[in-house]
Amino acid sequence: MLAVENILISENVLEKKFVCDLNACKGECCVAGDSGAPLEKEELKIIDEILPKIKPYLRKEGLEAIKKNGPYVVDGDGDYTTTLVNEGAECAFVIFDENNIAKCAIEQAYNDKMVHWKKPISCHLYPIRVSQLKNYTALNYHHWNICKPACECGKKLDVPVYKFLKEPLIRKFGEKWYKALIQNAELYLKKNK
Repeated sequence: MLAVENILISENVLEKKFVCDLNACKGECCVAGDSGAPLEKEELKIIDEILPKIKPYLRKEGLEAIKKNGPYVVDGDGDYTTTLVNEGAECAFVIFDENNIAKCAIEQAYNDKMVHWKKPISCHLYPIRVSQLKNYTALNYHHWNICKPACECGKKLDVPVYKFLKEPLIRKFGEKWYKALIQNAELYLKKNK
């Protein structure tokens, strides 16, 4: 593990290669899984505030799921997550483009300048998963077979996870922290070649 301030970064975040390839995976991470996207407590208020502006983007199924369960639920682990359309199905905020690629309605509204918030940070940071420890925050690489095309694309382009996720890492931890991560990662990788 590498430590930058009180944040621990797993070796896989530094060493694994990753670049999303939506044409290959079709946004499967927004569709598969047994619960919705993890949400931080402060994100709940944001979702409540922007939901009226997101609704016009949603599919009928997503609107029905949100009407029935709300935009977020508490999962089996006691964590807040986005609502699913059906158990084991896509996130209620999923929309599909003309190529049947799953996209995020929140992000589409953001791109259209309808809302100020891009999407849940857990989605933006994927495949990094954030864990809160007693005195530290841990960043771990989450391996999921549906991301095999992203791993292949990352290898081909030689882009490590932490560089692919520059924007969300800065969004979560700040520019100064990210610059320190780059410096420390380069030293770590040089030392461990």
